[in-house]
Amino acid sequence: MLQLTKPIAFIDIEATGSNPASDRIVEIAIIKYLPDGNRSVKRKLLNPQMPIPKVCVDIHGITDEMVKDAPTFKQVAHEIKQFLDNCDLSCYNAFRLDIPMLVEEFIRAGIEFDMKSRKLVDVQKIFHQMEQRTLSAAYKFYCNKTLDKAHSAEDDAAATADILNAQLERYPQLGNTVDSVLKVIGEDNLIDFARRFVFDDKGVEVFNFGKHKGRPVADVLKSEPQYYDWMMKGDFPMNTKQKLTEIYTRSMLKKS
Repeated sequence: MLQLTKPIAFIDIEATGSNPASDRIVEIAIIKYLPDGNRSVKRKLLNPQMPIPKVCVDIHGITDEMVKDAPTFKQVAHEIKQFLDNCDLSCYNAFRLDIPMLVEEFIRAGIEFDMKSRKLVDVQKIFHQMEQRTLSAAYKFYCNKTLDKAHSAEDDAAATADILNAQLERYPQLGNTVDSVLKVIGEDNLIDFARRFVFDDKGVEVFNFGKHKGRPVADVLKSEPQYYDWMMKGDFPMNTKQKLTEIYTRSMLKKS
């Protein structure tokens, strides 16, 4: 079993789509494990304040009618943040939806959610390094159980926790702490969750898309300040815009 020195929260999110910039959370489930072995669960249906596309309803089963009287994320943001205080985080395929969407919702709610002080264990990353499968297959492979409600957020979060503990038993080289797991699978050194910026081999922040791909962000903003304005007005996630502003501000301070 995972040995903890601080709480770890297993998170699963269902949403109106997969774009953090324009889509919204409709369900969040968090299962928090404490170092003493106890656990607590928080699950919320959320009103996304936009129609839920049928293609998404077909996946997670959450309809407009089910969330019409539910709170918005902003209304419960402080409660969720408090529940996650001092927690490391774990998800399945964390950087595809769950963490980017969660961070984006906190930004929209005007609440700072610090990721720098948290460890993040992506259970899918372990699975893909070892076996290459989906969540349902991972649950069957590692736990010999069938995930009957594969798109219920609470069931998915619980399955993720079960899978991680089964992985620790199956792969002794992972150890049994968050730090030992991350030592084996590595930590993603992210700038923004949409990966519009990445670090080059010298640790410099560079663009990861478009005509300036591979060029240092600070250099582009210095030579083409209008590019900053274009991105800030564009359809980019708020997390990306936040990081762009941090780089821009830092480069301006250096210039002065």
